[in-house]
Order: sequence, then structure tokens, then C-alpha cells
Amino acid sequence: MSELDEVLRGLGPRLRQLRLEREATLTDLAAETGISVSTLSRLESGQRKPTLELLLPLARAHRVALDELVDAPETGDPRVRAKPVTRHGRTFLPLTRRPGGLQAFKLVLPVEDVAEPDLRTHEGYEWVYMLSGRLRLVLGTRDLLIGPGEAVEFDTRTPHWLANPGPTPAEALAIFGPQGERMHVRA
Repeated sequence: MSELDEVLRGLGPRLRQLRLEREATLTDLAAETGISVSTLSRLESGQRKPTLELLLPLARAHRVALDELVDAPETGDPRVRAKPVTRHGRTFLPLTRRPGGLQAFKLVLPVEDVAEPDLRTHEGYEWVYMLSGRLRLVLGTRDLLIGPGEAVEFDTRTPHWLANPGPTPAEALAIFGPQGERMHVRA
């Protein structure tokens, strides 16, 4: 049996196991992915061969990397080589490869001269550790200045805003997680 046949043979049981671990029904998964219940059932039973169009939403729904979903062989190189992304002058360097779930980033924040914070909310949880520079965090009614060696964590449903007040660029490590995936840090 070829390596590909072996991977395909094991995919159905893996899909079923991931769904059951989440305590989701085929109907729940169909609503989340847009894939019909019958197609999901045939994938899990091995009666249908998977396509990329089916696997991508399933990996996202189960919060696993595509290669983990299909149980791809190890590449041998564990280093994360994701490309930095710059948005609104802020650079995000991904430190994890896994889609969904907890995501870790190194942030490089330029000095921002903002007179009035624009507080936002969204689902999730954030943890930030300052490496260098300073970070101004407005969290609800609190206005905090975070320096090197300090960490903050908060529920992002609380109105919040953050920026670097200067005088130099700031660097931080950040972990973002979906609601309910709170970070647990032990000293």
C-alpha cells in the first residue's frame, strides 16, 4: 500500500475522532463548514475521497493544521517560517503555524501619536508580554502604561485599545485565543 493510500485510509477515522472530541454532530459540522451532512458522513466512512475544498474548512472547524488533519508525514524541520505581516504600521511575526486556537506573535509597534483612543471589542482573549519599549493599554476605564518585563492578559470583550506612546519602537510577545481559551501562566 502506498503512503498516499495509507493517509487516505486513516483520514475518515481521524475526521470522526476530531468531531467527536468536539462533541459536535454531523449537522453541527455541516452548519459550520457549509459541507452537506451526507458528504461529511461519506468522508468519515471512507466512501468519499477528500478534496482540498473539503479539507480546508474541516481543518479550520477542528482548529488543526491541514497536515495534522491528514496526518502528513513529518517534514523534519520544526522551525516556524511564517512571513511577517504589517498592518497599520504594526508588524506581526507569527510564532505558531497552527490555524485557529491559540496564536502566538512577536509584535513590533511603531511610535503612535494618537490623541483619543478608539476602544474596540471582539471575541477572544489576549496575553501580551513587553520585551522593549512601552505600551499604552486602555482597558475599559483603566489607562495603563506597560513596560519591559510586564505582562497583561484580558478578555477582548472588554473595550480595549493599545498603542506605543514612544519614544522608541516597542516589541512584545502576544498570544491571541478564541473566547474561552484563556492562557494559563505559572511563575
